[in-house]
Amino acid sequence: MTVADRLTDGLYGLGWSTVKKLPEPVAVRLGRTVADLAWRQRGKGVRRLESNYARVLPDAGPERLRELSRAGMRSYLRYWMESFRLPSWSEERVRGGFAPKDVHHLTDGLASGRGVILALPHLANWDLAGAWVTTELETPFTTVAERLKPETLYDRFVAYREGLGMEVLPHSGGSAFGTLARRLRDGGLVCLVADRDLSASGVEVDFFGDTARMPAGPALLAQQTGAYLLPVTLWYDDSPVMRGRVHAPVDVPESGDRAARTSVMTQALADAFATGIADHPEDWHMLQRLWLADLDPAKGPS
Repeated sequence: MTVADRLTDGLYGLGWSTVKKLPEPVAVRLGRTVADLAWRQRGKGVRRLESNYARVLPDAGPERLRELSRAGMRSYLRYWMESFRLPSWSEERVRGGFAPKDVHHLTDGLASGRGVILALPHLANWDLAGAWVTTELETPFTTVAERLKPETLYDRFVAYREGLGMEVLPHSGGSAFGTLARRLRDGGLVCLVADRDLSASGVEVDFFGDTARMPAGPALLAQQTGAYLLPVTLWYDDSPVMRGRVHAPVDVPESGDRAARTSVMTQALADAFATGIADHPEDWHMLQRLWLADLDPAKGPS
């Protein structure tokens, strides 16, 4: 393990061991302080965040984008402060920490026995939403995690999410899709963050007027298993409670081959994601390149 890898792993370990012990007001102030410091330094992530926001709000000027990126970094650090503290939250705190709309789409789907796929963008705190599902709905689910470097950091994230009641599969290795399909055929729940393709072989979609790539997995799983495919969007307001919405199911088209159906369904997901991002752009934590025009074809997503 390199020195940089050890430092990264150590910092995350410090977050989970120390931040969760802080009183909540102290953790909130710490997160805001770190966010503002990072924002003022205008590193690569902050500049990319502003560039992505410029696509969401094409009429926004430099001053508006700077304001938005500051709010975006504060939202991003709120996500991290909450995530470091989630393992120490009581069940009551988890239940009261998230207030989603239209949950009947999820509960009706689960009651049908067909299985449900929840597809989310990188909005607000998807880990908190997952903890709410396992706690309030008493429903375990399966998800997929990107393999991080160093390996010890990936292990930390897996242990963290498993501690919240999730089954976590590695993104790489090729067996995740089959396991997800089996869970869905058994009537289970699968949750996937699905606004950025990690394989560079996803489905091209129109996203805020330009072409991006999003993963085909959610649409393919729905076609193969008959599970409901539900987009979910999340956001913060000025309260300690995260908000969210479960959107209506994305139906499998009646005509077309598998590729055509997958394209239509993935575009429907992108459209649902776009509504949530447009309403709450500061809660979209996309600090990486997304649109094809911004990607180096030789390197893939970065």
